[in-house]
This record gives sequence, C-alpha cells and structure tokens, in this order.
Amino acid sequence: MMEGRREKVRYTRQYDYALLFLTIGIALFGVIMIYSAGYYTASIQNNPFRYVKSQLASLILGAGVMVVISLVDYQVLMQKIFHTRLTMVHFLYLMAMVFQTLVLFIGIEMNGAKRWLKLGPVQFQPSEVTKIAVIAFISYAVYQRRRDLDHLKGFVRILIFTLPLIGLVAKENLSSAIIVVGIVFGMCFVASRKKMYFIGAVILAVLAIVAYIFLGNGFRADRIEMWLDVENHARAFQIRQGLYAIASGGLFGKGLGESMQKLGYIPEAYNDMIFSVICEELGVVGAVLVIFAFLVLLWRIVVIACHAPDLFGTMLCVGVMVQLAVQVLINVAVVTNSIPSTGIPMPLISYGGTSAAIIMAEMGIVLGVSRQIKQK
Repeated sequence: MMEGRREKVRYTRQYDYALLFLTIGIALFGVIMIYSAGYYTASIQNNPFRYVKSQLASLILGAGVMVVISLVDYQVLMQKIFHTRLTMVHFLYLMAMVFQTLVLFIGIEMNGAKRWLKLGPVQFQPSEVTKIAVIAFISYAVYQRRRDLDHLKGFVRILIFTLPLIGLVAKENLSSAIIVVGIVFGMCFVASRKKMYFIGAVILAVLAIVAYIFLGNGFRADRIEMWLDVENHARAFQIRQGLYAIASGGLFGKGLGESMQKLGYIPEAYNDMIFSVICEELGVVGAVLVIFAFLVLLWRIVVIACHAPDLFGTMLCVGVMVQLAVQVLINVAVVTNSIPSTGIPMPLISYGGTSAAIIMAEMGIVLGVSRQIKQK
C-alpha cells in the first residue's frame, strides 16, 4: 500500500513594502509642505531652504535607522543584558528616565520652554525617546503577564512604573505627557479583555489633567479661555489665523504655495499649525486625502499587529498605532479649535527633526515585526 504523498509547504517572510512606501510618501509630502509653509520665514532669515534641509537630514537619518531596525529581529529587545535580569527594554526605559531628568538641570530653553537636551553636537527632545521607551516597556509587561490586565491591579501596576516618567515629561512638556498617557491607556485597553474599569481610569486621568492645568502655570488655564473665546481673546491670534486659513481654502484650495496666512500671520506655520496651511493651499479635498493617508497607514499597522508571531510584536505595533492616532487626532482638533491649544505636531509632516527620526525608527520596528510573519 502506497503512502499518500505529503505536500511540502514552504513558508516565506513578508516585508510590508506598502507600509514602507506609505511612510516615505507621507514624509516627503511633509517636506514639500514645510518648504511651502516655511519659505517666507526662512527667507527673512536669508536662508530659504533652512527648514527643508534640516528636515531632510533628519528624515534621511531616520530612514536609515528604520531600514536597519526593520532587518533586526525585534525580539532582541527582550534579550538579557550581561547575564542579568535586565533586558534591552529596561535599559531603554532607564535611559529615557536619565534623559528626562537631565533636561531639568542642563536642558536648553527655546521659546520659553526647556524641552531640549544637547549632548555634544546632537540636540534632541528626550520626550520623543520617552514615547518609544514606554511602548517597548508596556509591550514587554503585557507579553510577560497579560492576564494581570484583566483586573484593575494589573493596570495599577503598569501605572506605578510609568507615572514617574510621565511626571518628568509633564514637568517639561504637558503636550508630550498627554501623548504618553494616551499610549499607556490605549495599549492597556487593547491588551485587557475586561474594559469596564478603564472608564473610571479615564475619568480620573481627565480630572488629573484638568487639575494640573488650573493649579499649574497660569498660561495653561489661559489656553482654556482662548479656546472658549477664540474670536476676541488677545492671545488667540495663532488659532484665529489658522481658522481663517482653513476657511479661505475652500473645497480645492488656493494652490500649492499660494497661502496668505503663512506670510507672517500664522507664527511658525511650518510647525504645529501646518495642517491649516494644507487646508488653505489644498482645500478640504487635500486635507481629507492627508487624513485618509494616515488611516491607510494605521490600517497597515493593524494588519501587521493581527498577524504578528507573538504578543510582544503585536503590542509593539499597537503602541506605535496608538501614538500616531493620538498625535494626528489632537493636532487636527487643535488646528480646528475643537480642543484647547496644545503643541502637538502632525507626525512626519510638521517640522521637527527628533520627532521625525523617532517615528521613522518606530516604523522600522513595525516593519521588523512584519518581516517575522511567515506565510505559506
């Protein structure tokens, strides 16, 4: 009796080129918009390509890091260091703590805020490093003890470890602290099978942020007043001009490079308010296409997360997805005056070297997860 032939099954590793090209495409679109929105300001400083050169340098560095990270097995983050109980995840978390602490003492102050750290020739925002450190830390914690998050005590344990870092970030930059809080809540919410206790946790978090705004520096409470009376408040000039830009853009916009509000009316139009320039030059259609591009990007990350070979890879993708979603949502909401003003950039589009490089590195981690997915 002849034995039935067994069909040989070959497995191939998948590299998500769609995510790679989409990330690069959004970043290059950001360079074009930074050139358009920042040309006037840069020309006054006798350097028309100042912001474009700086952003391109950061993106090229970030793209190189993204490719290198994507070719490395992401599980290296869980490897032990020098035969101790510490892993690369713990090292990254401790490094973020050190950087955030150094900012308090030797940080560089720009535009009235001490958020930057300069180590030799390199200047960066430690809060951007903190975001990726928190994503890696929570991913590892969920991988080790996911069932704990089905109960409140598991979530509280995560908060105990992350609150010191969140507190340091909030001391320097409330906007970045809000993003980190969003990452923590979003990742824990996805990992937990029981969601009810998150309602109380979210309410407490909102109350804590509101209390910090009103009990902290006066300018934070002033932003609430600006939001409620944007037409008349003396310090609501930036948001007001941004709304004028959105309204004047119409359906199809004035054309690329034809914005009027960027000519000194919107301060630093190439930065957090760049979405208003997109609306003015490309109209509602252009703005919707930008948001659609981000939705497709998030969808690709979700697909990779669902097919990741282990829970650690899934949570890494979830963390990156939550961060991008929170930043895009808050940036659009601020520019349209849907929420009080806060300095959160549009990912890969707003001017900012540290943010662009770190996000590219995070996308490298997601691509690294996709590379470990085996398909028949």
